[in-house]
Amino acid sequence: MTPASRSRLRRCLLILGRVALGLVFIFAAYGKLRPIGPAPFTAASFEITGSSLSLSTMTFAMEVDSYHMLPTWGVMFVARVLPWFELGLGLLLLSGIALRWAGLITMGLVAVFLTAIVHSYIGGLQINCGCFGPGAEPVSKLTILRDSSFFALATGVTIGAFFDTRAKRKPSSEAATAQVEGAVSADPGA
Repeated sequence: MTPASRSRLRRCLLILGRVALGLVFIFAAYGKLRPIGPAPFTAASFEITGSSLSLSTMTFAMEVDSYHMLPTWGVMFVARVLPWFELGLGLLLLSGIALRWAGLITMGLVAVFLTAIVHSYIGGLQINCGCFGPGAEPVSKLTILRDSSFFALATGVTIGAFFDTRAKRKPSSEAATAQVEGAVSADPGA
């Protein structure tokens, strides 16, 4: 495999990884913000009003509170802010803007989620995950495996973003050699 094809493959994997993570975060935000009741992905499920948003926030707050890790004010803060933060992070990942920062933040956020899920699983709490909104998704080994996969993907995207940015900044060896040769031949004292 040539260095150019390796670079193209790495770039394609980075794009696929960031798009997949971006879609996961957007879907998670949608699940937490959508009105309770209508079937998902129908016209009614996209009508977000003040009252439906309030009901969705309170339902998600109950999911967050079931972890028994935050005080009441923290539960309400997370329930109000997290879905919008996930939506913004998902859009950043999809767009590729500030990808290194978005990757680092994604890794941190998924690590927090994974820690909370493992803590509740080890503690024997029989609760719903709440990862993609209210629903009957119990915390289980599969939830831990899924979030561990998201963490591995976020790590790969972050590492890829740092290498991709570094490769763009670093001139190729041929261009550097040409610059040096040009500088030597332009030197009048040579």
